[in-house]
Amino acid sequence: MIERRQFVTPGELLAEGDYNSGENTYRENKKIYASKTGLANFVRNNVYVVALSGCYIPVVGDLVIGNVVDMRLGVWLVDINAPYISVLFASEAVDRSFNSRREEMTKYLTIGDVVLAKIISFDRTKDPTLTIREPGLGKIPLGHIIDITPTKVPRLIGRRGSMINLIKRETNCQITVGRNGRILINCAKLESEALATKAINLIEQDAHTTGLTDRINKLIKKEKKESSIHAK
Repeated sequence: MIERRQFVTPGELLAEGDYNSGENTYRENKKIYASKTGLANFVRNNVYVVALSGCYIPVVGDLVIGNVVDMRLGVWLVDINAPYISVLFASEAVDRSFNSRREEMTKYLTIGDVVLAKIISFDRTKDPTLTIREPGLGKIPLGHIIDITPTKVPRLIGRRGSMINLIKRETNCQITVGRNGRILINCAKLESEALATKAINLIEQDAHTTGLTDRINKLIKKEKKESSIHAK
């Protein structure tokens, strides 16, 4: 009943017959309907909808960008833009034996710090657990962070990283995408940061449309050309 990446709304019929009801869909008898507004898709006999709005639900293995919001004995509490506050134990933050009764936790992280972390455990009975002990993870000292709708992160990344790599290449910016919808941008020039931000915001706005990669490419090249003209 649908084409790949077709825009659908709740209650819209997606498939009928021997199909499996996937994410953001529901079944009534042999018919499958959309339960959320988004882009319908199918893989073999599995029908699902990529929602265009909604909160971030943690998944083990996801990279996320979070804000330290509280501290307890041996534990930092981190806001990862989800319905659940995540926990970062000292054992997953400090690469050695740590005695929280004798050492000041603020030597490592304090309230207000921003961290790039990985989710290492989560289920609906307990809060997500984080680690920052792997290479590349930890406190974020520099950069600009913007927020987008978490469900639109796959569109920002693109197939095999095509979209985000395009933005990185054309702006010469380092961009780290958190699966929770927080994006870290590090650029040598303010103009490059503004351009990367503009491109990311457009992707969020037009995530449901086709031909988006070409439009982003044209936007960046146009902005760069105009910028070089004004520089002269």
